[in-house]
Amino acid sequence: MLLGDWGEQMQWIEAKITFSSGHDALVVDLIADAFYSLNAKGVVVDDPLLEPEESWAPDAVERPTRPAVTGYLPVNDLLENHRQYLEQAISLLAADHGIEYKIAYRPMDEEDWAESWKRFFHPQEITPRIVVKPTWREYAPHADQHVVEIDPGMAFGTGTHPTTSLCVQLLEAYLKPGDTILDVGTGSGILMIVAAKLGAARIAGIDLDPMAVDVARGNLRLNGIDPSITALSSGNLVQGIAGHYDLVVANILAEVIMDLLDDVTHVVKPGGLFICSGIIEPFRTRVAEKMAICGFEILNVRHEDDWVAFVGQIEG
Repeated sequence: MLLGDWGEQMQWIEAKITFSSGHDALVVDLIADAFYSLNAKGVVVDDPLLEPEESWAPDAVERPTRPAVTGYLPVNDLLENHRQYLEQAISLLAADHGIEYKIAYRPMDEEDWAESWKRFFHPQEITPRIVVKPTWREYAPHADQHVVEIDPGMAFGTGTHPTTSLCVQLLEAYLKPGDTILDVGTGSGILMIVAAKLGAARIAGIDLDPMAVDVARGNLRLNGIDPSITALSSGNLVQGIAGHYDLVVANILAEVIMDLLDDVTHVVKPGGLFICSGIIEPFRTRVAEKMAICGFEILNVRHEDDWVAFVGQIEG
């Protein structure tokens, strides 16, 4: 149970932003970032184009008629400040991107808040071999499939965002059994788990948020990953990381990737690989140019919706 500062059951406000735009995927992420900057929990997305998978549970929600992003704000002394910030941020996004929108607020008690977001998440086949499944859903895998069990907590998604999907696809394509892997900005730990299931010999993860480290550690344990091959730490990008890795993966914002490139070469083995995702199309050229400046040869570029992922190889 979630408790407030005085041991009382917490109350929450659901803030739902429904919008119309010609660039739905980009707008969803910009609105979600506004929620995340407030440490909002359980951000969920209504996608009218989403088609239910055969593996979805029978209680799957009906397809929405308009795109929307919903976040949950705690009822405390900062609530009004947070609402004002959110409304100003969305107003600026609307002006910059030609968005029509409305914000609707609804009070929720702790029990409704804690459970309502879960109904939006279902098993998803990221690749024919990799399936991501939230712990509260059932899924019967095929013989050659790896199932990644994720209990993300309210602060992290289940790993099915396009940027994560691109990283999973590229890990499957480039990771060799016995490789050593570093996951920068590990979040729920999904990429560490995928790497282990694909045969990595050693996996490390780092995240600025200590809560992410705790969530990742729990998910590694949930998936039966041998703790002797794992290392988790809290820190900024690769600061404090010792050793060199065959493959470094980073699913973070493009601006952060630009900063990471200044130091990531210090932790990639000669001839090693760097996979980066979280890059929106307008940043594609800037990231590619800086990768080249830092000594990476780009081996692959993949796209999903408005997102781009790169695979770079450092000179041997």
